[in-house]
Amino acid sequence: MFKAFLILLVISLVFSTSAFAKNDNGKNSLVALGDSIPFGYNLDANNNHPSKKAFPFLMGKEADLRVNNLGIPGLTTDGMLNLLQTNQKYRQAVKHADYITLNIGSNDLIAALRAAAAASGGDTEYFKFLLMQNIENSNIVGKLKLTIAEIRKLSAAPIVIHNIYNPFQEPEYELQFLATKLLPDINKIFLGLVYANENVVLADAYTAFGSNQAKYVIAGDIHPTVAGHEKLAGISLAALGLNKKEKQQKKKKKVK
Repeated sequence: MFKAFLILLVISLVFSTSAFAKNDNGKNSLVALGDSIPFGYNLDANNNHPSKKAFPFLMGKEADLRVNNLGIPGLTTDGMLNLLQTNQKYRQAVKHADYITLNIGSNDLIAALRAAAAASGGDTEYFKFLLMQNIENSNIVGKLKLTIAEIRKLSAAPIVIHNIYNPFQEPEYELQFLATKLLPDINKIFLGLVYANENVVLADAYTAFGSNQAKYVIAGDIHPTVAGHEKLAGISLAALGLNKKEKQQKKKKKVK
């Protein structure tokens, strides 16, 4: 009899512990995938860990989400795709995500820009030609499509894709050409991904930052300031319908 009582006691403790663990982790989870932007590069004194000032953590604070920031500085579309296909940490994180943010492609674009600038020898027309050729050869579009497909193999969670903001403050021809002439067309790639996939939404960083680089981009850098990350968090939450204003409006509609 006493043995049976002990067994029942152990079982009840196990189940009660599990229940408390579930309550403790009961928040919906946000997984941030991408490069140095979700990482929050250069926001802190060092870059040893993702910054708590980065937009994924700001989203988590605003919407009461548990955040898993998997941003890696320097990550390209090739690297992102490889991680999703082979890295169990990434795969498991995505598999259990309730929301996903995806920031990738900026480093591919910067690499194409640098290569074109180095090879063009100052010839502006040749620079344009080389840049477009490099972008096409890098197959950014194809790899972004494969990245979305890989995520969808693991999860049906809503995905927020960020397009590319204008990070350049210097009036150099190559940089301004990329920012003003090419980025609007390049950003159509991200819009196309939204239209082509279910439960994928766009956070329009290009429009949100506009020409306010002095406010939203770190001086002498290409990464967002704290204000820039606040802006990215805001447009991401709005895209998901998780910002406080939209939540309040939904509650009012339900009451009516």
